[in-house]
Amino acid sequence: MTKRNLIADVLRLKSERKALILAHNYQLPEIHAVADVIGDSLELALAARKATEPVLVVCGVRFMAETAGILNPGKTILLPVPDAGCPLADFLTPDLITRAKEEYPDAAVVVYINSTASCKAVADAVCTSGNALKVVRSLPQKQIIFGPDANLASYIRSFLPEKEIIPLPANGHCYVHAGFSEDDLSEMKKQGVSIIAHPECPEKIRNIADQIASTGKMAEIARKGKRWYICTEIGMLDRLGELCPDQIFFGDEFAVCADMKKTTLQELLSCLKDGSGEITLDPEIMKAARRSVDYMLDVPP
Repeated sequence: MTKRNLIADVLRLKSERKALILAHNYQLPEIHAVADVIGDSLELALAARKATEPVLVVCGVRFMAETAGILNPGKTILLPVPDAGCPLADFLTPDLITRAKEEYPDAAVVVYINSTASCKAVADAVCTSGNALKVVRSLPQKQIIFGPDANLASYIRSFLPEKEIIPLPANGHCYVHAGFSEDDLSEMKKQGVSIIAHPECPEKIRNIADQIASTGKMAEIARKGKRWYICTEIGMLDRLGELCPDQIFFGDEFAVCADMKKTTLQELLSCLKDGSGEITLDPEIMKAARRSVDYMLDVPP
């Protein structure tokens, strides 16, 4: 079946099932072509919370589908590829959080949205890379247990020295964002190319970058320049090309999230046909996780 036919069938089934397709920025261009909402984790969470369609199809990874279910528990949540996970999220467990809370009883717990529903359920607040500073700053506690991304924890610490940021675990990281080279970036800057780095990048990469931004903010920044090297998953270059056709983007061809690339048109079509990949969560976990996610979404600007 040709890509054009697959797209036509996906659009037909989406209409028949009254489904809303949510796609992360890192997804393949053909997935963007059939999506109703394209965005970063925060944008997808906001769209999921206000969705009225009975079926939400999340083209991304498992924690995103879980978050959609947490925010809109009356809906059917489908993940086209059920084993599309997040190695970063796997660094953190509820037991790790519980032990850390015993060691730091006065600390608040903030978990990155790239975490499991079970971890969100034992946290005080959730954050994304785009609102991490706002969420952590809003909490009255001085000590903040933060996981699972140690690089994002160090980013927060650099802007909020009044807070004691305790990374959990100390080595949590995204393998994609950990792979960028200082030498490559320095060479690009010599050629007059500006650098945008995701906050999940290591400090040594963030220090070289001209701008640090979540994927949701990258297009806004990119419009103010001409040539940009993007330190995040390579799929973001396709998205930026869609949003900023007059700019030129470079990236690392090896910066690929294997789980993000599992979702294809054929997988999406199969999901819509038979309702496969439904995400279900324990009601008590959903209720507890909802409190921490709502905290993030309700923090004043």
